[in-house]
Amino acid sequence: NGLLAAWFGGTHERHPDVGIWVAEKKNGNWTEPAEVANGVISETERHPSWNPVLFQPNDGPLMLFYKVGPNPREWWGMVKTSTDNGAHWSSERRLPEGILGPIKNKPVQLTNGDILSPTSSEHDGWRVHFERSNDAGITWQATEPVNDGRAINAIQPSILIHGEGRLQAIGRTKKHGVFTISSDNNGNTWNALKPSGLPNPSAGTDAVTLSDGRHLLVYNHTSKGRSPLNVAVSTDGTNWKAALILENTPGKEFSYPAVIQTSDGLVHITYTWHRTRIKHVVIHPDELELTPLQDANATWPE
Repeated sequence: NGLLAAWFGGTHERHPDVGIWVAEKKNGNWTEPAEVANGVISETERHPSWNPVLFQPNDGPLMLFYKVGPNPREWWGMVKTSTDNGAHWSSERRLPEGILGPIKNKPVQLTNGDILSPTSSEHDGWRVHFERSNDAGITWQATEPVNDGRAINAIQPSILIHGEGRLQAIGRTKKHGVFTISSDNNGNTWNALKPSGLPNPSAGTDAVTLSDGRHLLVYNHTSKGRSPLNVAVSTDGTNWKAALILENTPGKEFSYPAVIQTSDGLVHITYTWHRTRIKHVVIHPDELELTPLQDANATWPE
């Protein structure tokens, strides 16, 4: 029925007036942004809101996950739903104790119908875990953290699907570039988390498995700063090829991407532009020129 984008906005990150905003694109135009959630507790208490994640399950209402709390170490998970593609939203519902919801990037729905959320925590080092619902988001079960938050500090995973029960998660670290971790049993257990070899300046990433089985990653291909913002593509989730530079202005910030593929095959990417706007980019994945990243002279098409 169109596209819906969500972000958090206000005076500045952590300010109590920060709420969750959405806009819809229909017939080629984006609607005026509207605040649909915030951290108002009472007339005298309000907390900032954080990290909205939109997710449309195969069946059931559209889901909007977000966080409320003074900081990422103390925040808690919230969810709202919509039965009319985001025109109206339900009352907010706090997720159960110990369940944060998808921390930045979208869940995936497995072939058996289970919803698997990529999530993480920051109260005891940066640690990744996963949350699963087999009843369309009514109840959730969380795994134990898959890293200790000390050897590699990792958060904000995205889930890639390799088929036959094989999953991969990739995401942000403090000092070890983009991390990768794999599962051979649909995310019930996970192998060791390790660096992927791709750089990361401790900034958010996102990734998606395309309909043709390839994997597409949006990230800052640098170890310092948040420019450039890049797109890479892989057939196996291990060997990545340079595909596109979305932004490349030294000293500026382009960060926190979100990426989906729509039913027409196009890939839609949103990201923070200078921390003042949300930018929307559309690419055709079959028209990307790919250059092996292992080549020291690899060129990134713009």
